Amino acid sequence: MRLSQLLFPTLRDDPKEAQVVSHRLMLRAGMIRQNVAGIYTWLPMGLRVLRKIEGIVREEMAAIGCGELLMPTLQPAELWQESGRYDSYGKEMLRIKDRHERDLLYGPTNEEMITALVRDCKPSYRDMPKLAYHIQWKFRDEIRPRFGVMRGREFLMKDAYSFAADKAGAEAAYESFFMAYLKIFSRLGVTAVPVRAATGPIGGDLSHEFHILAETGESQVYVDKAYFAENVNELMFTKAKGYYAAADELHDPSQCPIPPEQLATKRGIEVGHIFYFGTKYSAAMGATVTVANAQSVPLEMGAYGIGVSRLVGALIEAHHDAGGIRWPVSVAPYRLAIVAAKPDDEDSVSKAEQIYRNLSQLDGDVLFDDRPERMGTKLADLELLGIPHVFVVGPKGLENGMVDWKERASGKTTAVPLAGLEHLYAHF
Repeated sequence: MRLSQLLFPTLRDDPKEAQVVSHRLMLRAGMIRQNVAGIYTWLPMGLRVLRKIEGIVREEMAAIGCGELLMPTLQPAELWQESGRYDSYGKEMLRIKDRHERDLLYGPTNEEMITALVRDCKPSYRDMPKLAYHIQWKFRDEIRPRFGVMRGREFLMKDAYSFAADKAGAEAAYESFFMAYLKIFSRLGVTAVPVRAATGPIGGDLSHEFHILAETGESQVYVDKAYFAENVNELMFTKAKGYYAAADELHDPSQCPIPPEQLATKRGIEVGHIFYFGTKYSAAMGATVTVANAQSVPLEMGAYGIGVSRLVGALIEAHHDAGGIRWPVSVAPYRLAIVAAKPDDEDSVSKAEQIYRNLSQLDGDVLFDDRPERMGTKLADLELLGIPHVFVVGPKGLENGMVDWKERASGKTTAVPLAGLEHLYAHF
């Protein structure tokens, strides 16, 4: 993609309304723009990060046999009246009447809708368990939206649901999602700690939050230091959940089973929450399954959420420096940017163009900064945006068949031969 063709409105100064690092950097790097409090337009650079996170989530959901569907943003109030949550949910729910005076709501979550869907499909116990998810926009009318996409009113969420004929099947599904979440966050380049959590208005008796560790995190998290020595891909569920980890609201020093010297105190940002709530919704809404003895029983359910748009902000909180964002390669808007050191030097521009065309044919994850700006401005913008790798094409290097390779993570600049750029790019 040519940067000159993109809507990329960078800001030189920190916006006054931004209170946290991620909000400041997303506005400055031209990733989002606020429409009204807590509601944002996602510009091209921000949207690419969002889509890459979605892609990783989709791959890990497929790996555990969880099928994707898409439920609507507007839901009929009758479903929430069936479950008993319509009147108790609170003012965070945006309630709407259509032209026929039917009560609707803009979905803050989807337990009722997915329960009604599975109920109407009349599943057999032989088909159990059923796992399904969608990635959909939600709306919760926060009284004080703040921190940019970290606590907005409209947000993108992956919510998944499991249905089983018995408790054993439900617990097996919970285990699958628990481990899938650890893999998702590992692929996103962050350390995420699963902590036991309160179930809140969704309900249930088993719940874990997943906190990304970042110095600017809003929660205090207490974790057994031994957890950090584990390899996520080698962990088993029983071992992973066995480590002591608690957020400040549930941590009681007098009851903590870990000695103080073995306990790490960190700051965390909640980005995922999973629940096993049994028959809370299925019993209320008549979602049953007939088991082998011809008895009809309510389905055992779980729900599993990841704040996809919130993750964008959380990743920035965990990965930034004085120059701007430092994206993990897996979610950077582009893995590589190409810059001509001197826009008025025809040879440099022509060679940069050629490199861009050649590498773009590999996977399309290449950005060509062809704007008529000074090289210093271009490099500052790319550093702010957090592009992991930059090739700077200049006349001095070209004389020796070389270009400069700048790495965002390390800050190093290395001269590399033109002949090896495709091979180098393939290993980014």
